[in-house]
Amino acid sequence: MRLFLDTSAFAKRYVAENGSDKVLELCGCAEQLAVSVMCLPEAVSTLSRLVQERRLSAAAYRALKQSVLEDLTAMDICEMTVAVMSGVIELLETSAIRALDAIHVACAVAYRADIFVSADVRQLAAARKAGLLVQDVS
Repeated sequence: MRLFLDTSAFAKRYVAENGSDKVLELCGCAEQLAVSVMCLPEAVSTLSRLVQERRLSAAAYRALKQSVLEDLTAMDICEMTVAVMSGVIELLETSAIRALDAIHVACAVAYRADIFVSADVRQLAAARKAGLLVQDVS
C-alpha cells in the first residue's frame, strides 16, 4: 500500500494525540510512505509552536526533530513539479481548500497514493473529490 500523509497526520507519529494510534497502525501496514516537500517545514513549525507554548521541552523538541529527519530519509518526498502545480491550481479553483493543503493533495494525486491520510476535513473532502481514497485521523 502506498500511503501519503499530510502534515497533520505525519505529526501524529511524533506527538501523541487523537488519531496517533491509527496513523501508527496505517504506517505499519504501508509498503511505501510519502509526504510532500512541505511536510518538513510544517512539522518543524508544529514542534516549535509546542515548545513556545511550553507543551514540549527544548530537549524533547531536538529529539523529535531528529526522529523526523531520520524518518524522512526512508520516505518518498513528493516535489513541486509542473504537474503538481497544475493540480494545486485545479484544487484551489474547485474546492474550499487552503493553498498548502492543496499542495499535499496534489502531491498525493501525482504520487498515485492508495490512501491519503489527514486530520483536516476540508482537505479530506478535496482529496476525495480528486479521486483519492482517504483516511480521517482526526
